[in-house]
Amino acid sequence: MRYVKPLNLFHDLLTSKAVKRGRLLGLDVGDKYVGLAVSDTHNKIASPLSVLLRKKSNIDLMVSDFQSLISELSLVGFVVGCPFDRRRSAPDAVQVKLFIDDLCKTGKLKGLNYTYWDESFTSKNVELLLKPLNLHPVQSKTIIDKFAAVGILQGYLDYVNRKMKLEAAE
Repeated sequence: MRYVKPLNLFHDLLTSKAVKRGRLLGLDVGDKYVGLAVSDTHNKIASPLSVLLRKKSNIDLMVSDFQSLISELSLVGFVVGCPFDRRRSAPDAVQVKLFIDDLCKTGKLKGLNYTYWDESFTSKNVELLLKPLNLHPVQSKTIIDKFAAVGILQGYLDYVNRKMKLEAAE
């Protein structure tokens, strides 16, 4: 896995020579779960996918799950939610970067690019939407993680598509 800047990830995706360009996977990395969302084939719309259980001891199992998703969904990159705080290093940001480092260290996701995207308030926004539904806490948590990943990926897709449209108009 290799880090690239947000616009470079999308630019590389658009300029790839492949017949099928590939899709992006959004990740909402938490202490216990990793929420997943996937883009459509045109990389315009994010949809909820699933939630993976996160443990330090199961990183190889998670890599295996990611490898399956990569081939099954033609994934070419990850958009990883990371809390950006310009004043200090947030503990949540550190744990997200450690998780990505652990994935990279396995060496099993070579050729895959990733970038970080601001995830500020994505989980909180989903929580507020779900509150009136009075769901069971476990059910609510997995839904929050999936839809937080949707918020991260959709925010990224909206930004890069708008940016590309503006560049094309110039």
